[in-house]
Amino acid sequence: MRGSSTYLEGWQMKTLAIFGTGPGAGISTARRFGRQGYAVAMVSRSEDRLKSYVDELAADGVTAVAVPADLSDRDGHPEVLAEITARLGPIEVAVLNGFLDQAAIRPILDVDLDNLNTTLDGGLRTPLALALRLLPGMVERGNGGLLFGLGASAKIPIPMLGGYGVAGAGLRNYVLAAHGELAAKGVYAGMLTIGALVERSDAQKLFDTDAGATRGLEPELVDPDELAERYWRLYTERDRPEETVGF
Repeated sequence: MRGSSTYLEGWQMKTLAIFGTGPGAGISTARRFGRQGYAVAMVSRSEDRLKSYVDELAADGVTAVAVPADLSDRDGHPEVLAEITARLGPIEVAVLNGFLDQAAIRPILDVDLDNLNTTLDGGLRTPLALALRLLPGMVERGNGGLLFGLGASAKIPIPMLGGYGVAGAGLRNYVLAAHGELAAKGVYAGMLTIGALVERSDAQKLFDTDAGATRGLEPELVDPDELAERYWRLYTERDRPEETVGF
């Protein structure tokens, strides 16, 4: 286990874990929940970036810890979750993002089985594997939430996004099916389905610097603070499984 910090003794802070933390919606969501007294565990591959996020949030009075990990290694998920629990306590809310590999994006008629496996791993299997490990504890405690971030192709077929639309649609179907079943157990499952380019995100940086990455698109921009507010409302209001942004 990488972290040396132990559970904050005497604190009864609730814990938010963001899996796939980036500079856009990730930081904004951490700050939004942090204002409500949540401690935040941020997980991504880049240790240096995570440390900068911790410092940024500390300046805003938000307790946060960095948990560097390659979430594509699903065998390592138990260690990641154990570290978060040891440092901050049980995870009440998890934000689960799919993991997109730009090199794996193909038009739908160019998708083969190898490519489909790559997109399913990043867009479906990995976030769902984390969710399935988190759910038993949430159900046992009778409270908690799983918040998923999906792209527009999860809801609207977009041929140029190929297998990622297939993966996203599968994950969206799971969330819609699980929402009502989990509500009866005190656990929320919901999602933001986003058909816009998130400001300050890695995707916006790529869009601004790599003409090939735009694929002829001119997307609407969305403020990540707005997305964070929507996540907060979804979790606290719990009356719907999905909100859409940008379409």
